[in-house]
Amino acid sequence: MKVSVIAIAIAIATSGVVWCDESANEASACRQLTVDFIVNEGDATARAIEDDIVSDLAKVGITVNTRLLNKDDLNKAMVDGDFNLAFSETWGSPYDPQAFASSWGTPDEAYHVALDGLKEPYTKDVLLGKISDVLTMESEAEREEAWTEILKAMHEQATELPFSGKRIPAAVSRRLTGYAPGHQQFDYPGELDRRLARSPAFLPPDARPPSSVHSIRVLSGPKTVTVSPGAQTGLFSNETGVGRLDPHSYRPNEFFANNWVYDGLVEYGAGGAIVPALAETWAISDRQDGQPGQEYAFKLRQGVKFHDGADWNCSVAKLNFDHVLAMPLVGPDYHGWYATPDMIDSWGCEDDSTFVITTKDKYYPLLQELSFIRPLRMLSPNLFMGGLESDPLTQNSCPEAWGNVTEVTEAGNVTVQCAGMVGGGVSAGGQAAGTGRWKYLKTEKDGDAIRAVHFGVNGDHWDAPSGSHAEEIVVVAYPDDASVKSALLSGELDAVLGSGVLTEADIDDIRMNHGDDVHVSMTEPIQNRIIVMNTGRAPTDDLTTRKVIIHGVDKANIIKKELAGLDEPAMSLFPKDTPYTGAHLTPMPDYDIEKARLLNCPV
Repeated sequence: MKVSVIAIAIAIATSGVVWCDESANEASACRQLTVDFIVNEGDATARAIEDDIVSDLAKVGITVNTRLLNKDDLNKAMVDGDFNLAFSETWGSPYDPQAFASSWGTPDEAYHVALDGLKEPYTKDVLLGKISDVLTMESEAEREEAWTEILKAMHEQATELPFSGKRIPAAVSRRLTGYAPGHQQFDYPGELDRRLARSPAFLPPDARPPSSVHSIRVLSGPKTVTVSPGAQTGLFSNETGVGRLDPHSYRPNEFFANNWVYDGLVEYGAGGAIVPALAETWAISDRQDGQPGQEYAFKLRQGVKFHDGADWNCSVAKLNFDHVLAMPLVGPDYHGWYATPDMIDSWGCEDDSTFVITTKDKYYPLLQELSFIRPLRMLSPNLFMGGLESDPLTQNSCPEAWGNVTEVTEAGNVTVQCAGMVGGGVSAGGQAAGTGRWKYLKTEKDGDAIRAVHFGVNGDHWDAPSGSHAEEIVVVAYPDDASVKSALLSGELDAVLGSGVLTEADIDDIRMNHGDDVHVSMTEPIQNRIIVMNTGRAPTDDLTTRKVIIHGVDKANIIKKELAGLDEPAMSLFPKDTPYTGAHLTPMPDYDIEKARLLNCPV
């Protein structure tokens, strides 16, 4: 997925012997490991826990050098395989487990190279094949068994150190009420209904709780609400802001802003429920042409207009799909980080209000993946080069920086020419227009630095708020987490939403000592922080070395010290309530300094 994650890359080399101590009275001869620790400079949490990992690994003979890198350099090192360990995260709902696991086959995440050294019988290719197979299994029991086999193979080869279950914070001024976090990352994910999380269900619209900033009500003061959101860079960037703010591509677009401005056919609700959005209802049937796939007939919501006044109808739905799913763009370097683009066989209009998607096979996550924040959300036809008649090959909505993208086929080469949006998008001084709950208004700058980005409520949305609701959201850029905390406590800033903005220690301080002015809430763990180990690069190509690292990091103590106890130690790759991933795998990947020394510090 081209989506942004916290990442730490570590390069390790071995030589010689070093004496390492747990206390003044204990010492063991250990293999010497030198570690290059590369940390996302914009992530306050990553910076807070880095020195504790350094200290723990030193006890088993690992010396760590830390480098703080910007997100682009960090991602390059991760994708290039220039690491032994990479601190990453699962993606949370609705991406786990299927989309996160599918992404391991594309050069966009640490796992793509980290699994290269896996041994038979579960090599990287075998695992990717099993992941592909499970996505078309029809029965719940078959899926459960298949996912268990995949995760057991990963567990036995010690491919990662599960670190902590990540809880998403919100700190909101007491002048506001009603904030309810959403249900996926950068919608500031909400607490899942545990009765439904194990088996995604379908709920009627009135069963969906209010989500995110749309549910905020103003008790006092102005109806303009200032926000510091968790971004892909941690702190909201004054360099990239919300990016182009187009729904069909990736960085530097920000998830949260795309989610405010653009709707898809469906939304992801509480407990994994798939709920109506631009499609009010849908019907699923087997294909009638003898092929193994299915047809999804979506009845589109009527009377909807884009923020710029354009009408929503089936021709616009088809236009968006035509551009995103143009053949050269469904490969792994573009939209092929998850399986849906390749699994869709065709799409079109049965009539002006019925959009039909036909799949190649019975792909169980389709509706879930149509709820993703990108790339299949709907852009106004007015912002396509050529409008409703836009050619997906010669005027594609993909960013101009992608250039020309060519797919070689038996019938000849197919080339997409990326033309971008009319006006170039927000980062180029242009506009953005979807049908979402919030409209993009303007960007404020101090010279070249972005100071704030303004969004206004869409009063014409079918889920428009009532009562004393916020009328404008202003996303404000701050230089560091200390400035964010100061602004929040002074009343200059109304809300901090999402992770990576404040340290967990600061969140706990606000919760314990400033509760009269600011309300702090935390979700249940919805993602796992993990340390991915590169099995294709020495010395982490050695299973024993990987076990040393797993047992050498005292994650419970780090969580208590640096994360104020707000997270909880993770014991598996995915959070325990992720669909199909609840099998109890042993031995547990827990802290055991004696076991780590026994493995790496032989007497």
